[in-house]
Amino acid sequence: MKSLHDVPAPAKLNLFLHITGQRADGYHLIQSVFMLIDWCDTLHFEKRPKNSVSREDLTVKLPAVDLITRAAKLLQQHTGCTQGVHIAVDKQIPAQAGMGGGSSDAATCLLALNQLWDLKLRLPELEKIGLQLGADVPFFLRGQNAWVEGIGEQISPLTLPPAQFWVIKPSSGIETPPIFAHPDLQRATKPVTMSDFAAAPYDFGHNDLQPIAQAMCQDVSKALELLSNTGMYGKMTGSGSAVFAHCTTGMKPNSVPDHWQLRKCSNLEVHPLQGWASSDS
Repeated sequence: MKSLHDVPAPAKLNLFLHITGQRADGYHLIQSVFMLIDWCDTLHFEKRPKNSVSREDLTVKLPAVDLITRAAKLLQQHTGCTQGVHIAVDKQIPAQAGMGGGSSDAATCLLALNQLWDLKLRLPELEKIGLQLGADVPFFLRGQNAWVEGIGEQISPLTLPPAQFWVIKPSSGIETPPIFAHPDLQRATKPVTMSDFAAAPYDFGHNDLQPIAQAMCQDVSKALELLSNTGMYGKMTGSGSAVFAHCTTGMKPNSVPDHWQLRKCSNLEVHPLQGWASSDS
């Protein structure tokens, strides 16, 4: 039976995240840079007969219905494919971290099954499916660091200089909806340009969600303090609770609690699966 093993799903960091407005339908307008890093989940796919979709959790226990199984079933529904799959998941990216782990897993699942089931879907078609699973899924499908605007649907490829980052994930996580719904959330940050960002990409901007997250979760403030105590400028990624800082030689956060995760990550020039689907429309 055909299979695909050791298929990566990398995390992302938001180098900044500005909220520039809110639409009448409630969606927030953002500006951000999404950057891929080498903190990855690993998925293994084995083709199965008929249309069964099953999942095996090799590390962290996932919900019975998660974005991976939803992606597989949505792809079946979209294409009428009657083939099945068993997916084994080595989950390393922490949940409720703002690192896009679930969205990345969904994108990797779509790309892998497009190959495993020989569906020959083009990237734009996979993006339409991915958008039904989450706003960040098209970014991971495109596979390039990007300048992101609108409600997250305006994605422009961006080249970033190689760099390393300390990432701290406290044991506590944060749910996204309460942060965006909070009445004190800053929703009118002045729009910036790519040239503004390019002048100092790893020291630019802020995360408008961070003050709300810090009020809701003390561990975010503690993690940021660990970075500042080492002389690093820390920011929260996404809606948290993970924080990060651009690091230079010799810098390392000290006294990180044992039950927290600390990892030194490098950014990726492109997604490891870039080219797995044709970008032609």
